[in-house]
Amino acid sequence: MAKKLFDFMIAFSCVILLFPIILTVALLIRFKLGSPILFTQDRPGLNGKVFKMMKFRSMLNSKDMQGNLLPDNERMTSFGTFLRSTSLDELPGLFNVLKGDMSLVGPRPLLVQYLPLYSTEQARRHNVRPGITGWAQVNGRNAISWDEKFKLDVWYVDNQSFLLDLKILLLTVKKVFVREGISADGHVTIETFKGSNND
Repeated sequence: MAKKLFDFMIAFSCVILLFPIILTVALLIRFKLGSPILFTQDRPGLNGKVFKMMKFRSMLNSKDMQGNLLPDNERMTSFGTFLRSTSLDELPGLFNVLKGDMSLVGPRPLLVQYLPLYSTEQARRHNVRPGITGWAQVNGRNAISWDEKFKLDVWYVDNQSFLLDLKILLLTVKKVFVREGISADGHVTIETFKGSNND
């Protein structure tokens, strides 16, 4: 409860302080990328319960002749790359924190279709609320392997504390400024998780 109260107070303060930036980014997205401004997607949260995660949209909605979205690298623009590299696209996640679906710090919420692919150990990442940032994000983000990412997520679950959360938040600020680990080699974001051979 203390963590949830801390999350709410910080998220609320950030929304108030950063509102001019949030509004400016929203208007730029509307002008440069069109509608919708927000990207929403089902993601698993605490205990695997699905919620709607919000981010600022960073890609075009370009589709092929069959109506399927084009690959990420063909839809990404320089403006979208800027939003991701500065983590401005994550600002709407503050509203997920206010709703109680997310925490400021915790394992990043991944795709719903990954749920049946986790090993028993990896699935423990859902024992806590997902976060806007997390231990894996400040230790490599998208530039590390899935196995490394999940080990860091589970380590956080077993070692979470108020001081650790503060450390992660401070390291996140540093990572945003140096723009490290934004994408995996050869990918606009990160390669698809195809499952683990570990039980």
